[in-house]
Amino acid sequence: MSESRQQDAKVLCIVPSMRIRHEPNGTVTLTRKFLEGVEAYRREWGGPVRVIAQEGGDDGLDGVSIRREEVPFELRLIDFASPAMDEQFRDAAVVLGALHHNQLPMVDRCLEHHVPVALIAEQSVRTRWQITRAETGNPLLRLRRGWWNRGLEKRFRALLPKIAGVQCNGTPTFNDYRAINRNPLLFFDTRVTESMLVDESTLKMRLDELLAGGPLRLLFSGRLVAIKGVDHLPLLAVHLRKLGVKFTLDICGGGNLQNQLAGEIQHHDLSQQVRLRGVLDFEKELLPWVGRQADLFVCCHRQGDPSCTYLETMSCGVPIVGYDNEAFAGLVAHCGVGWLSPMDNPAALAQKIAQLDRDRPALAQAAESSLKFARGHTFETTMRKRVEHLALCAKEAAR
Repeated sequence: MSESRQQDAKVLCIVPSMRIRHEPNGTVTLTRKFLEGVEAYRREWGGPVRVIAQEGGDDGLDGVSIRREEVPFELRLIDFASPAMDEQFRDAAVVLGALHHNQLPMVDRCLEHHVPVALIAEQSVRTRWQITRAETGNPLLRLRRGWWNRGLEKRFRALLPKIAGVQCNGTPTFNDYRAINRNPLLFFDTRVTESMLVDESTLKMRLDELLAGGPLRLLFSGRLVAIKGVDHLPLLAVHLRKLGVKFTLDICGGGNLQNQLAGEIQHHDLSQQVRLRGVLDFEKELLPWVGRQADLFVCCHRQGDPSCTYLETMSCGVPIVGYDNEAFAGLVAHCGVGWLSPMDNPAALAQKIAQLDRDRPALAQAAESSLKFARGHTFETTMRKRVEHLALCAKEAAR
């Protein structure tokens, strides 16, 4: 990079791994979470921000359609394999991408042009294998995908020493990559701002109800898909009933297992304890309801992906019990709050919940500790640290 280019480069280029849908009517579909994230980058960076993405994909659970000319940041849609890709980031102070196979050619081009790159690492090789196992029924295809993942991990490890920094979402990738990149950063994903944290009066009211007795109010929220382990929730409820635990279990979210869950709830005669609440608006409905009505979050995630569910639940002052996937286990080790149970064993998870039900003061203390940890990792605090990290990567590369 030339000295003049170092001095002039001010643009932060964001290259998401997700594709952005571009409709024939001139609108683009972006997730609300992505929009809020880019706005935070713009606020903290203090200079121009450009998003470079490929077309396609879906809108997830919170898609928002916006006319292309009304998108509140510079958006360029381009095929990453196009020769024109080089021109998208030549004026960048730093490029923020993802440690993802479809971005490897883009990263190679940045390195070739001496443009500093920082990559977000979200899934360890173990987590990618867990996702493959959960989503792939054919054993031969599963084996082939496993070998592909191993090869991909070798490519990642060869690349990481060359880039300016890596932002690790959760402890699994941080533990894997911190020693092979010169600027590693650990963060925990969350959408919860300081203003969304549960207030003390609401928490006190809920904890008073918890300590007074009554059914234990359990919660799951998220995508109703296999890798989130939601198929175990009816089985968990059956085991809790056998153990004599008085409880309710509210399941919030949507996904391809929703009808299956409804059928199993009816089959096991669980409708008095287990309720499907559908997809709730995150800020207006879900967070207030969780902060007021949930005593314990049940996490059956089969894989160690860095779900924002963890910090968002803790921000409501709700502790978590769940399977010992590497992301949740790493978070519990890091913050000292939460309870682990053996993977894919709803009977053992029910035993753990029954034990906690008998120790309500421990649940109340964990609720307060959860909120305390979340206060130090709000959306604003996390984004500020991440942008400071990007500025460091740009500064070091400009020397």
